[in-house]
Amino acid sequence: MKKHLLLALLIVLASFHNAHAQKETGSKEPSAEQKAEYSALKNEAWKLYESGDYLSSAQKYSEAFKATGGKAGATDRYNAACSWALAKEIDSSFVQLFKAAEEANYSNYGHITRDPDLAGLHSDSRWEEVLEIVRENKEKKEAHLNKPLVAILDTIYEEDQGLRRQINEVEEKYGRESAEMKAHWKTIAEKDSVNLIKIQAILDEHGWLGEDVIGRRGNMTLFLVIQHSPLEVQEKYLPMMREAVSKGNADASALALLEDRVALRKGNRQIYGSQIGRDQVTGEFYVSPMVDPENVDKRRAEVGLGPIADYISNWDMTWDVEKHKERTAELEAEKL
Repeated sequence: MKKHLLLALLIVLASFHNAHAQKETGSKEPSAEQKAEYSALKNEAWKLYESGDYLSSAQKYSEAFKATGGKAGATDRYNAACSWALAKEIDSSFVQLFKAAEEANYSNYGHITRDPDLAGLHSDSRWEEVLEIVRENKEKKEAHLNKPLVAILDTIYEEDQGLRRQINEVEEKYGRESAEMKAHWKTIAEKDSVNLIKIQAILDEHGWLGEDVIGRRGNMTLFLVIQHSPLEVQEKYLPMMREAVSKGNADASALALLEDRVALRKGNRQIYGSQIGRDQVTGEFYVSPMVDPENVDKRRAEVGLGPIADYISNWDMTWDVEKHKERTAELEAEKL
């Protein structure tokens, strides 16, 4: 199972992966209510995994899969397999791994072969069978990729995320307002500027390419670099990303994050509650001003995002609509 080293990276990548239309089982599309229940249950399963309660985590994943009549993405099937494996339920783990590989086309061969969560399966004869399917999935998926662009984007991804993975470590060691922290942010800004030039060149020449051309990570890299760019750049490429979503070349969940960031930077309220603010004096986190907060979960479900209560719990916050309204009123009054 993937271990997320940085909270911001966890949130962005989790939403990006979980909302992605990975091949699913079954023929009937789940309703919005079923999707919301699925999202809530799998989030519970993930938290149980993180707490070390692997059996309960695995069982909660099973509940999630039942909620959508068996429809589930490759990532969630894989994570369920990890929980079953750590709970020493080897047969159940293999059931999920085969579903992930055969039905959902799981193709991350590098990760599955290195994941310590699955070490207990290696001596089983079924392990090599699973690996062979995953290897074939990977080869099929990458057969028609633009290899030169994939290589460029892979390097940009590592540069974009590498320094960001160190943010928490630097802050904890030196402090949020330390010279070391400011120097680290300066380095990030400089690297972002260089990478943005490269990404703009790709977008201007090729448009917003889908993962069928540049792979999952390459597609994600386009979003991440634009998400970190100046407002005028975000506004320039926002229409392009909207069109990409309509064509299936980008995720609606990723677009939602960009929509929210642009709205806030233009002085408006966000739509999906994806942007978290931090009080510069107290260091307290809060959900940045949002339109119609009572119905935020409905909007989030429409783009494949889980309930806001689960999302903000990653910052040890609890969702309270009235408190959010009060905080929004205070923040907007300060602008006057």
